[in-house]
Amino acid sequence: MPMLPTLDAFDLAILDILQRDNTVSQRAIALAVHLSAPAVQRRIRRLRESGVIRAEVAVLDANRLGRPLTLLVEVHVHDEHPLRTAGLRQRIAAEPAVQQCYAITGEADYLLVISAATMADYQALSERLFGGDDNVRRFRTSVALSCLKSGLQVPIERDAAAP
Repeated sequence: MPMLPTLDAFDLAILDILQRDNTVSQRAIALAVHLSAPAVQRRIRRLRESGVIRAEVAVLDANRLGRPLTLLVEVHVHDEHPLRTAGLRQRIAAEPAVQQCYAITGEADYLLVISAATMADYQALSERLFGGDDNVRRFRTSVALSCLKSGLQVPIERDAAAP
């Protein structure tokens, strides 16, 4: 893993712009943060190489792509030992319909966010992920009725003197 860079006010301002819209030109970013375009370019390259910027992607509308269901799934396992959960973790990582997966504290062990076209699709998916795995004690599914907020933006704290 590359060493994490020290982020200054310029880096934070650049990141704030890019995470809202990564199609903003480097020239426009330079004007907004009061740096030269080459300086912005160097900083963005450093932020990519260090892993601060993990990916640059298009955010798609699942409804318009025929996947209107968002399901939140709590998974409870018998044994949390990495050797006992390796198969489950591999199946989850390989499944494109699983948008997010978190190992969590509390009653459940994992929380998954899943996109599905139909309940039948989800039923088949849940069978692929959990069926036949004797370490999965149970799973509980909640269907999202509506989305109040969805995003991946990380709050960036900058002091008042920042660009």
